[in-house]
Amino acid sequence: MILVTGCAGFIGFHLALRLLRDGEQVVGLDNLNDYYDVSLKQARLKLLEHPAFTFVQADLADAAAMKQLFDQYRPQRVAHLAAQAGVRYSLQNPSAYASSNLTGFLHVLEGCRAHGVQHLVYASSSSVYGLNRQLPFSVHHNVDHPISFYAATKKANELMAHSYSHLFRLPVTGLRFFTVYGPWGRPDMALFSFTRAILAGKPIDVYGQGEMKRDFTYIDDVVEGVVRVLARPAQPDPGWAASAPNPATSQAPYRLYNIGNHSPVELRQVIATLETALGQTAVKRFLPIPPTEVPATCADVTDLAAEFGFEPSTPLATGIERVVRWYREHYRFCQSCAPAVPN
Repeated sequence: MILVTGCAGFIGFHLALRLLRDGEQVVGLDNLNDYYDVSLKQARLKLLEHPAFTFVQADLADAAAMKQLFDQYRPQRVAHLAAQAGVRYSLQNPSAYASSNLTGFLHVLEGCRAHGVQHLVYASSSSVYGLNRQLPFSVHHNVDHPISFYAATKKANELMAHSYSHLFRLPVTGLRFFTVYGPWGRPDMALFSFTRAILAGKPIDVYGQGEMKRDFTYIDDVVEGVVRVLARPAQPDPGWAASAPNPATSQAPYRLYNIGNHSPVELRQVIATLETALGQTAVKRFLPIPPTEVPATCADVTDLAAEFGFEPSTPLATGIERVVRWYREHYRFCQSCAPAVPN
């Protein structure tokens, strides 16, 4: 039995679908909050209907509900992907991040500890690299300077996970995702929001003259990485030394990996590729880079490739074509159902 938290979310949905296709028994948890279009989450859940899938609607921050979940289903492995998402929204509503990403993660750790879960894999983020400008970003770099509260909560998750791994020998693996995109994506993320705006003839917000670089990573590559990692519980690093501590490993069963395409692309190139796929030109509104954003991201996936024989490789143009195809198909019968475009 595998527990997937955030199963109605973008990555959680795709992971749950893959696990079901692989013949796994899956329990999915989601609170179906209204951070973005709930009908999109419900449409994802509709595709997860399967004899081997059980859906539980509950909030991570609800201690009693989380205890009941673990007591009832006793999962052997946990893929914790639920969180309050969005970097910029953390400026407006930081308490939502503390509740979900900190208190909620504690409840997941407690459930895993109490029931001897074989492996906890949880979503971290490339945003933990913060002020670090040494590219590519490596899991062996120091990440003590986050520039958003969202990033701070993800860094805190890594520290919390290590403490439980050390104290209770709980195998835990953190995965730092880099700009994940694909069909069924979140409406607040760039490719979805750009597609929506361009088709509606509305302007798109382009930060920093489009010169920011992001390591766009296709959803199928991310899911493949999660599945491989989930199947192999973290082990203590016999070479770990307290005198020269490696941030990515430990004497406890604890690991960190990047999952990214290792191929950063300028935002203006992403927009040009999207315009080609849509057959329409974007109206661009240029804005300064927000204080929550970094100039560039790039994942060093050396450890992932060496230990799991895998690294993301889907070309951006291929991924964008699939996003556009999905968007047109999903909203073709009801264009008015598409999320409203902000003015």
